[in-house]
Amino acid sequence: MPIQQQWLYPEHVNTPASDANAAAETLSEEAVDALSRASSIAAPAGTHRHETLLSARAANIKQSAVRDVFEISMQPGLVSLAGGNPYLQSLPLDRLAATAASIISEHGLEALQYGGGQGTLELRTQICEVMAAEGILDADPDNVVITAGSQSAQDVAAKVFCDPGDVILLEDPTYVGALNTFEAYQVDVQPVAVDEHGIVPAQLRERIAALQAEGKRIKMLYTIPNFNNPSGAMLAPQRRQEIVDICRDANILVLEDNPYGLLKFDGVLPEPLRAANAEDVLYLGSFSKIFAPGLRIGWALVPAHLKQRYYLASEAVTLCPPTFNQLLVSEYLRNYDWQGQIGTYRAIYAERCAALLTALEEFMPSGVSWTRPEGGFFVWLTLPEGIDTYPLLHKGIDAGVVFVPGAAFSAAGGPSNKLRLAFSAVPPETLREGVKRLSTVLAEAVAAH
Repeated sequence: MPIQQQWLYPEHVNTPASDANAAAETLSEEAVDALSRASSIAAPAGTHRHETLLSARAANIKQSAVRDVFEISMQPGLVSLAGGNPYLQSLPLDRLAATAASIISEHGLEALQYGGGQGTLELRTQICEVMAAEGILDADPDNVVITAGSQSAQDVAAKVFCDPGDVILLEDPTYVGALNTFEAYQVDVQPVAVDEHGIVPAQLRERIAALQAEGKRIKMLYTIPNFNNPSGAMLAPQRRQEIVDICRDANILVLEDNPYGLLKFDGVLPEPLRAANAEDVLYLGSFSKIFAPGLRIGWALVPAHLKQRYYLASEAVTLCPPTFNQLLVSEYLRNYDWQGQIGTYRAIYAERCAALLTALEEFMPSGVSWTRPEGGFFVWLTLPEGIDTYPLLHKGIDAGVVFVPGAAFSAAGGPSNKLRLAFSAVPPETLREGVKRLSTVLAEAVAAH
């Protein structure tokens, strides 16, 4: 059912503080994908003869009228709590502009030419220094493959390891981009039970045994152990090695995705799963959350015995990561206080998370609960059982606020009584206004339940 005109943001709602416009002016592409997935509307069959040429993968691609929310989100005064965007206004943009210009003037031919498929050695070496700050001390630049963001790295992993029908285990909920990527390869994505401390080892072991008893081929466990998108949960440190051991015993590769790891508010970082498990964990990182997502620079730290196959598969897709962007990231890491910038991000996100949690305490009706993340971008709300948050999205738009329904993040399918709120790009006073608007929608839903 297409979004109707009455779902547009009503003109009579007061516009929030003006500095919110840049923060909430649009949904991120990730949020648009999530909203599309939540609607679960299959793409209509076409009538052109070329429709018969489409692959089975293409036939399963879904579209949604909820993508119209992308345009709606740009209506003045609408508060978007949907998009997981970093707060780029804190970057030294004037200096970065001069750096970009100097790269062209001093290294123009190199910057605009094809590069090596694995990425520049300088940036791969610098990435090892970033991973050392994350807690991985034995990374070798030779085992780093630079990718077009970590989403591309996920895609390559699925291509290299999975045949149609193979199983990838993942947290429920999990990142919508990973779900879409894995399902595009006709992988059987199977949820693993989690609690407020992440994956439960005993239940992981039971899930693996049950699937193997059915004759399933489990290839990978995909996990976001630090500040899961969307739940904000952090995998308990005491569970981490046990989870890797369980997967090793079952010959399952761990695919660890850690875009938010450095954004723990107090700066005391948990050890990555990869830290002591070089052969059993394929580790994904990204500059999208700690620098700038528009540069599309991520990486994979691949076990040495798998690196060549992974690298060749990555090269076959992109030929090479963008040279100019790599040089700009290298200059940033070499000449800027990038760790100080991460400290700035931590302080900003901690303040905004606290503002969101305070507003939730003030406005949310009884029966609604939420997570209290120690880092990252997101808070995960739970409504009483039986309430589907997807229809509430439309009412939220009428009230002047956008969120992402929980169904977008589940491999299980079906309605969800959960929703995601993003605080990273929204000023504290606007977060309060957004929660106030949302609370009226949720209070009505809870009262009617």
